[in-house]
Amino acid sequence: MGTDQLDNTSDSFMPGRRKSGKKRLLGFALVVLVGMGGAYFWFQGDEEVEETEPLIRIAEIGDIENTIAATGTLKPFETVEVGAQVSGQLVRLYVEAGDEVEAGDLLAEIDASQQQQRVESSRASLAGQEALLESRMSALELARANADRQRRLMAEDATSQQDFDNAMNQLASAQASLIQTQRQIDQSRASLAIEEQELEYTRIVAPISGTVVSLSMTEGRTLNASQQAPTILTIADLTEMTVQAEISEADIARLSTGMEVYFTTLGGGNRRWNSELRQILPQPVIENNVVLYTGLFDVDNNDGALLPEMTAQVYFVTSAARDVLTVPIGALTFLEGGPASAGAGFSQAMSAQAGNLPGNRPGGIVRLEAGAGRPALGDGSINREQLRAGPAAGGRRNRLATVQVQNNDGTITEQEIMVGLTSRVAAEVVTGLQAGDQVIAGVLQGDVSGIDRDQIRNALRGGFR
Repeated sequence: MGTDQLDNTSDSFMPGRRKSGKKRLLGFALVVLVGMGGAYFWFQGDEEVEETEPLIRIAEIGDIENTIAATGTLKPFETVEVGAQVSGQLVRLYVEAGDEVEAGDLLAEIDASQQQQRVESSRASLAGQEALLESRMSALELARANADRQRRLMAEDATSQQDFDNAMNQLASAQASLIQTQRQIDQSRASLAIEEQELEYTRIVAPISGTVVSLSMTEGRTLNASQQAPTILTIADLTEMTVQAEISEADIARLSTGMEVYFTTLGGGNRRWNSELRQILPQPVIENNVVLYTGLFDVDNNDGALLPEMTAQVYFVTSAARDVLTVPIGALTFLEGGPASAGAGFSQAMSAQAGNLPGNRPGGIVRLEAGAGRPALGDGSINREQLRAGPAAGGRRNRLATVQVQNNDGTITEQEIMVGLTSRVAAEVVTGLQAGDQVIAGVLQGDVSGIDRDQIRNALRGGFR
């Protein structure tokens, strides 16, 4: 092939190469445009998200409670281990685990052949002793008649002293033989009763009404009850359950019998079972150098929703207020001896930002005066001296606090209120607010969780460069 032909061949491929290069350039330009557009919308949207807004919460009627948490285990209130009192082979079981039984129902039978033979032997021995008793009674009557005759003859001096003494001796011997035979009969009857009772023990009956929760023996098993009664099955009354709660020694001083307690289970969803603390066992349980005391309380289980050995999340209610006006704890700034909670920080942050919120007057937060729809100090609604001296319901002391309220026109006012019971998340409003009032629980500032916007900006700028 000549040189001209090679040149012609190379020129024939040039249009394809030019087209491929144009496509690459077009694709690169498209990527750059998309990146620039995304960055533009990112920075534009960023300014809107990061605007400061108040976190509004509604004052509403609800419950407040403070609790001590513990872990517990469910146990049947009454459990009976049914065992064998006689030895022998277990020939029949009439129940299975999970069966419902009534007191007196036949549960199992043990081979009764030996016990039956002992009963028959004791009955035969008793019958022979009763026959002997008849003979002893006849001999006593004869001896008594001979003695009476000798007494008459002796009185008439018609018999010898020896015959009289023999008659008296025979009477005494007949009386002793009768008494001995009677005592032997009593002993035989007692032995027969024992043998009959042991024969009855070969029939295992339910001592209580309940549920068969476990079977420890199977048919054909030989039972040896000479030293210890072997357990055949266990019956539990599941209509009432007992919760055994493990209480830390740090919390035990805050608990007392009769206090309110409730618990939930892993499979019970949102259902709560309520009860009262019945007892705290004095002997602790030490696990891994941790001292735990056991608290006991009972709960009805008529619907069978609770089963033995279930895990219970237990809450002991140390204080509670039901159907009261509540606000978030973060909305409060306490004035006199109140907890230095997050509410103070939220209020300060809200004060700093209040001037930027729409509808506010110059200078930030506005003080709500008396007669504007809510009571203020000085109008007789909240008396500081009464507040210091008078405890609230349940022995709790009321405290003064301030809360920021957003009015219908968008303005924010600061209101002094009287606070009763508080928890980690909510507080009881005794006076100073009404249901439906909008309170500010903090400052809501836009953010992208888990993403550093400055790093993203720098990365994008560096990429554009």
